[in-house]
Amino acid sequence: MKAIMLMFDTLNRHMLPPYGCDWIHAPNFKRLAEKTVTFDQAYVGSMPCMPARRELQTGRYNFLHRSWGPMEPFDDSMPELLKKNGVYTHLVTDHQHYWEDGGGTYHTRYSSFELIRGQEGDPWKGEVAEPELPEMVAMKEMHQLIRQDWINRTYIREEKDFPQAQTMEKGLEFIRHNREADRWFLQIETFDPHEPFYAPQAYRDLYPHTYEGKHFDWPPYGPVKETKEEIEHVRYEYAALLSMCDHYLGKVLDTMDELDLWKDTMLIVNTDHGYLLGEHDWWAKTIMPFYNEIAHMPLFIWDPRNGACNERRQSLVQTIDLAPTLLRYFGVDIPPDMQGKDLEHTIAQDKEVREAALFGLHGAHVNVTDGKYVYMRAPLSKDNTPLYNYTLMPTHMRSRFSVQELQEIRLQAPFSFTKDVQTMKIRAAGYNHYHSFGTLLYDLQKDPFQQNPLTNLPEVEWRMIELLKRLMEENEAPAEQYERLGLAVCCTTLQA
Repeated sequence: MKAIMLMFDTLNRHMLPPYGCDWIHAPNFKRLAEKTVTFDQAYVGSMPCMPARRELQTGRYNFLHRSWGPMEPFDDSMPELLKKNGVYTHLVTDHQHYWEDGGGTYHTRYSSFELIRGQEGDPWKGEVAEPELPEMVAMKEMHQLIRQDWINRTYIREEKDFPQAQTMEKGLEFIRHNREADRWFLQIETFDPHEPFYAPQAYRDLYPHTYEGKHFDWPPYGPVKETKEEIEHVRYEYAALLSMCDHYLGKVLDTMDELDLWKDTMLIVNTDHGYLLGEHDWWAKTIMPFYNEIAHMPLFIWDPRNGACNERRQSLVQTIDLAPTLLRYFGVDIPPDMQGKDLEHTIAQDKEVREAALFGLHGAHVNVTDGKYVYMRAPLSKDNTPLYNYTLMPTHMRSRFSVQELQEIRLQAPFSFTKDVQTMKIRAAGYNHYHSFGTLLYDLQKDPFQQNPLTNLPEVEWRMIELLKRLMEENEAPAEQYERLGLAVCCTTLQA
């Protein structure tokens, strides 16, 4: 038995043909849906990139206990467990966050790994002189990242130079070299179609349009202030990069056809989250509540044990389910601390594995959906306190915790999932803006684009609060999470 995970970053569900999009050039995603089971109710868990990857490996939520950071010493790692049980695990990726301070313990869990440089301001090529930058829309506050990205682009001209192209080629190289071997797991992971939306001209030519404005392929994280023409242009830039992803997905499918891998190889095609391209008058993610464009993600799985294909599944599934699914596929026991569920019978027969799904970002809204409604609980007060990080690995995305952050460390009694290990309890600052959005409730079936928040439906809201709190308790959420959200700690004394 073998397994391949093809993971894209920032892959928008609503812009894929299998999910109803009729203007994106992505024939291989349509072909993929014919070869696999398509999940209609797949949701993120913890946001964004590295929190999602911690869930991918550990099968449990990250966001209620800490923000962005590395794997913890007490974490159960799916690729490492496979490795210890005789399954060779290999990662090929151009996702530069793996080799930053906040991600340095993820790729080393695999038997081997190959890292491709050059994405999104990756500090790759050195140039002392200031590069000549074009006049750009927004992004002035990220000069250093933009500067480095522009330097990198001078080395990325032909399609073969693009990190995605190299990542896919190295992944296919592993498949061909090891096609006769058994018991291996390959994770091919590309940062695309994450911003900046830089794609070869051939893919941009698929979306002809007139645009004479400033250079714009990297939206800011914030409210939309750009013109209609700029918004349309950057959506086409994203579409071009998505079509490039589709092209290389086709190469993976071609290789599986050529080598007849469908008979004994699981295929998972997934993402970590979606992205706002002006919907709800916002760009990107993490600043606003996690609307469906971000939280409702695409997921495709082929399981050779049952052969289900060209079918859809309505059961509610999440990123945390992928680790236990892969472990059981290879006959490895699921550790007791994993909260996700093995999806074998969901893939085969649409067996339900959960009543509701929890998702969010550390310090932001805590969200719950049952597939019909989504409830997005905001911080009770503007100061959004109390809030702490519980970790033994105090690093942020691209930096260590500051000396000031570390001056008030306390030790926290072990959580059940930390295996009798105490963690540091470190005050988390900021996040004050989430309070201004307020608590939101939407009917996803009647209002899938979340344009009309529901009010005066106390029975629905209380039921969603009960689901929210039950899942928080199952995750052993710290008491202050209930306090900052204005919730009673115990479900038996439910209070809004």
